[in-house]
Amino acid sequence: MITVTDLYKSFPMGGQTLTVLKGVNLQIHRGELIAIVGASGAGKSTLLHVIGTLDRPTTGTVHFDGQDMFQMSEGEQAEFRNRRIGFVFQFHHLLPEFTALENACMPALIQRRYQVEIEPEAIALLEEVGLGARLHHKPGELSGGEQQRVAVARALLQKPDLVLADEPTGNLDTHTGEALFAMMRELNKARGTTFVIVTHNDKLSAQADRIVHMQDGQIV
Repeated sequence: MITVTDLYKSFPMGGQTLTVLKGVNLQIHRGELIAIVGASGAGKSTLLHVIGTLDRPTTGTVHFDGQDMFQMSEGEQAEFRNRRIGFVFQFHHLLPEFTALENACMPALIQRRYQVEIEPEAIALLEEVGLGARLHHKPGELSGGEQQRVAVARALLQKPDLVLADEPTGNLDTHTGEALFAMMRELNKARGTTFVIVTHNDKLSAQADRIVHMQDGQIV
């Protein structure tokens, strides 16, 4: 599904160049749940951002179903992200003035789909993640775990092929984090959606189909 080839990513820093990714090669197969692990600064989040076309590589390629992601224009990449990739971050990035339902609908509203068309889909998703009774609550009225569940529902609304999750349990207590990870595992199996999850939690990563270890910008 995704082939990452000889990926390098460098950033200018104080008149010098910091190379974060150093020749990463990786294949991600459809329907997998992969955990990417490693120490802070190993390049995990940078790799996730490049795979999701949120950042461009310095050199190297990312192919998605055979298509070179960085031969697209920025507009084409944005359209591709919206329709085929879902994102869940450590901080949920919900819009505080909108309800759980409205936040879950947001990716489709950006695509100018009609609210009356997408609301039933969003409600079904929120019910699937255990928030059927919290549809009209705003983020400030939800727990941290509930907010992340809304973020997962939002990521899944457009029926993406791939969900990229960067430390999605990092701000949650142990029990809530385990419940959220179990929910993503269930969704992965039930829907066949591919998940790539960056995590520091060894207990959670052990439940993945495959663990990718990173160290000093390389897969080891």
